[in-house]
Formats: sequence, C-alpha cells, structure tokens
Amino acid sequence: MLNKALIVAATVLFAAPSHAQFAKPEDAYKYRAAVMTLQGAHMGRINAQLKSGSPKMQVIADNVALLDTLNKLFFAAFPDGSDMVASSRAKPEIWTQPAKFKQYADKLNAEVVRLSAATKSGDPAATRSAFSSVAQACKACHDDFRRD
Repeated sequence: MLNKALIVAATVLFAAPSHAQFAKPEDAYKYRAAVMTLQGAHMGRINAQLKSGSPKMQVIADNVALLDTLNKLFFAAFPDGSDMVASSRAKPEIWTQPAKFKQYADKLNAEVVRLSAATKSGDPAATRSAFSSVAQACKACHDDFRRD
C-alpha cells in the first residue's frame, strides 16, 4: 500500500509541471493517450473485482485511488493548440466549449469520489452502483467529446 501511495505521489509531483507546459502539441496528445490507457486499465480491474464472486474491496480501493489521480491528470492535458494533432480522437468542441468539457470533468471526478466512499463502506452493491455512475460519466464525455 505504501508503494502505491509513493507511486501516486511521485506521479502527481512530476506530472503536474509537465502537463502545464508541453513542448509540442503532440506531447500533450501522447500524455493524455497514455493517461486514458491507464484509466481504462484501472476501470477494467475494478470491474473485474466487482464481477467476481467475492470482490476484494482493498484492491478496488487501490484502483479507485489511482483512477482519481489519473482523472485529474487527464483533464489537464488539453492545452490550447493540442487540438491540431491529426491522430487525436478528441473533438474540437473540447477547445470551443471548455466550460462544458469542465462540467464533464467535474462530474467524473465527483463520481469517483462517490465510488471511493462506497468502496470504503465495504458494501459491494453500493460500490457496483457507484462504479456504474463513473462508467456513465465516462461514456457521456466520450459521446460528446470523442470521435469514434
């Protein structure tokens, strides 16, 4: 547990300055693509636990903590000019409707906080419900802001 806490702390410490100033728009794209890959991996780990016969709540809690950090890093990785990367699946609305995009970020972050609280309660049913809300928040953002 301590190692995971150190990894999260190091990620935040070193990533915070890097996402503030990307050398090139492609760097911002690569950064957010990497974060999205990690978000998907941790969502998958949580989902696998919740589908198991006896979910390990500590494993879920560890993944939720990482997901919380990753979400904050992800939404900070859309600086002006990074919409010009041809391979990006991000729609231009991210940059033309930043307030709406921020609402999606805030909604997702709030749902992850709820998921964390549900997980800490030890109640798998409440955790499943909260996880479903996180997944719905992800999907809503993808529907409006990601090209398929």
